[in-house]
Amino acid sequence: MDRIDRILAHALFREYLEKNRKAEKDRIFCRHEMTHFLDVARIGRIINLEEGLGVAEELIYAAALLHDIGKHLQYSQGIPHEKAGAELAPEILRDCGFDEKETGEIAEAIMSHRTPSVSRERGLRGILYRADKASRLCLGCPVIAECHWEEKQKNQTLLY
Repeated sequence: MDRIDRILAHALFREYLEKNRKAEKDRIFCRHEMTHFLDVARIGRIINLEEGLGVAEELIYAAALLHDIGKHLQYSQGIPHEKAGAELAPEILRDCGFDEKETGEIAEAIMSHRTPSVSRERGLRGILYRADKASRLCLGCPVIAECHWEEKQKNQTLLY
């Protein structure tokens, strides 16, 4: 996964990751950082394999690594992070060897990763949506009682 390694080392990816970290330094709820990104990637890979969807692994990892990179802009400028991420990701993707079709597909998945209507789609958008939601293990969270998520959204069992 050479292109994934290039994303991980990319200066803009590292910059956005650090901006997210600083913006969330006092956040008590789930954070948008490398552990979350890798959880989403690995769960997405499991979904892809279990359901035989045939989505390229590098597309899943790229979308997962980049899906929340715009979170700092949501905090600082009020831009929805899915929109910010879909706008920030293409430069990184192109620099890392993804072609225009792949870049468009990944950006579209990032843009829709908070859109419930894509949840059952059998492609990258559906994988990213479901993996992102499944990645949060609310069961072990020390601040679950203070969480703003509805009870039905909180993951109380281990799915993957």
